Amino acid sequence: MTISLRNLPPEVELAIVDKSQREGISLNKAATQLLALALNPQKRNTDFDEFVGTWSHEAAAQFNDALASMRTMDPEDWKS
Repeated sequence: MTISLRNLPPEVELAIVDKSQREGISLNKAATQLLALALNPQKRNTDFDEFVGTWSHEAAAQFNDALASMRTMDPEDWKS
């Protein structure tokens, strides 16, 4: 199916052009993907898989060091 769209709001045009250039795809494909995403938004990801392996060892160590005190348990907190 072919659809021609006229008088797109500037922000819509900019979003299509930006996606097209950023991903190296045609304007048509960018518009189609944006429309599909608007109709079927991605489900919220709660497993953080996209972050696995993205930190350097140094960044991970700094993060773990920052959380070290939060990972300790004080037995006094569990007394009734």
